[in-house]
Amino acid sequence: MTHFLVSDENPNGRKLEDLLIEIRGDILHRCTKIADDPRPEAMAVLANNVMILEHITEAIHLAQVSTKTLDTAFGRSQADKGGPPRIGVS
Repeated sequence: MTHFLVSDENPNGRKLEDLLIEIRGDILHRCTKIADDPRPEAMAVLANNVMILEHITEAIHLAQVSTKTLDTAFGRSQADKGGPPRIGVS
């Protein structure tokens, strides 16, 4: 069973790209709070967060490509309405 993502067991779940976009926003918000802190620790955390944001942005792109691939091949997901998974086994 998935905890966060939409699936046949979790029809109220969310799409991966939507969760990643929300996480990216949270990290950006946190970055604004430390952007002007000149201490080395804050600068190191900010630099790490910038790299994490780059990875999350790439993950968002990959998730969007996967969703588009599934939509094109099998139509829009019906999992949120109790429909079967488009690929894999239930």
